[in-house]
Amino acid sequence: MADRAMVQGEQRGTGRVMGYWVVTGVLCAELGAGGFLDVLRTHYAVGIVTRLGYPPYILTILGLWKLLAIPALLAPGFTRLKEWAYAGIFFDMTGAAMSHAACGEGKAVIAPLVIAALAMISWWLRPASRRCGIAVETGAQEA
Repeated sequence: MADRAMVQGEQRGTGRVMGYWVVTGVLCAELGAGGFLDVLRTHYAVGIVTRLGYPPYILTILGLWKLLAIPALLAPGFTRLKEWAYAGIFFDMTGAAMSHAACGEGKAVIAPLVIAALAMISWWLRPASRRCGIAVETGAQEA
């Protein structure tokens, strides 16, 4: 009986880790694509930020931070840096959603909110080795 519970716990743990890497991979792919579009100041990216009332130079700043978030999330260790990267992604994407909403671009709110949700899911699924030294209840009972 104990062996069966142990196997089920390991399967849940493995599924959680797989889910973490899938969601984090999708998040990092989006950050990479968006970061490069921003840093290169493509016509598409410049059109969006100027329509929202921001100066084009903001693209270089945001794009660079998006690109730097990728190794921060993927590299082992640096747990405090990962926390900051997740926070930055969340602030960037919710700020983008609010900017679109304030300009009456309702449908444009969806994409940044989806990316913010991916960041939250990745943060929630991250393995213990990628968490700061904060005690987190896993649901496992001590014997």
